[in-house]
Amino acid sequence: MVTHGKDVKIFSCNSHPQLAADIARLLGVGVGDSQVSMFSDGEISVNIYETVRGADVFIVQSTCNPVNDNLMELLIMIDAFKRASAGRVTAVMPYFGYARQDRKSKARDPISAKLVADLLTAAGADRVLTMDLHAAQIQGFFNIPVDHLVGAPIISSYYLDKFKDELSDFVVVSPDLGSVTRARNYASRLNVPIAIVDKRRPKPNVSEVMNIIGDIKDKKVILVDDMIDTAGTIVNGAKALKERGAVEVYACCTHAVLSGPAIERIENSPIKELVVLDTIPLSTAKHLDKIKVLSVAPAFAEAIKRIDGDISLSEMFN
Repeated sequence: MVTHGKDVKIFSCNSHPQLAADIARLLGVGVGDSQVSMFSDGEISVNIYETVRGADVFIVQSTCNPVNDNLMELLIMIDAFKRASAGRVTAVMPYFGYARQDRKSKARDPISAKLVADLLTAAGADRVLTMDLHAAQIQGFFNIPVDHLVGAPIISSYYLDKFKDELSDFVVVSPDLGSVTRARNYASRLNVPIAIVDKRRPKPNVSEVMNIIGDIKDKKVILVDDMIDTAGTIVNGAKALKERGAVEVYACCTHAVLSGPAIERIENSPIKELVVLDTIPLSTAKHLDKIKVLSVAPAFAEAIKRIDGDISLSEMFN
């Protein structure tokens, strides 16, 4: 329950209204009265039906598929609130789209993550609240405060409760070299060893496993990543681990993008259970018995409470 600071108002665009409702419920407030729709030609229309003058406004919007529509909805709603004299506008982006385009990997590449940061700032956002950016340095693309939450405490708590005394049989595995720091964080929280999948990517959305660094023979393993898109990396990693002696393979990620052949690949993979967070809503077609969804609403509600009360967020990561 929010009991301090200015009036806190939670608003939602169209990407994830259920998460916005869950966050508002935990804060003891209602979701703000607004409507985001489209004109007949596809232009986005935003209507705010209550006063926000001087209020601490939080707009919940993941920039997931359809990415460009969701991004424009967020930008236009931010602009609407700034023009309505909101005291402060925070873009709550559980999933930050375009985060994978964070550098020039070849000549003439755009840095789209920086462009999105500039757009959010130009629209009038005073700060951004997000979770598990694909590249943590994206925080530096902004000239406004960025509060960067992590999903590891939520998922680690689930595994600690689920496996309890069995964890001595487990190894946390990074699916590639880029996720080693994340895997080490999980391994530290679960107090288990770490292993690494050495892979190469001959072309986009295609990966080939070259080697496994670490001892996974006769072990149960947990593959950890920040996001699963087409599921090629995580499924190939799971197959390689089984072939090299792993007893059971579990997997987890923060952002379940699950595009293209992802669902079919996961269904037919040796992964016993995939744990994901609800930063992106899962459509009915994407629900599988082996997918377990955990809520990020408590984490975002606590973060919003702390932001509104000018209280440190760093304690949330302990």
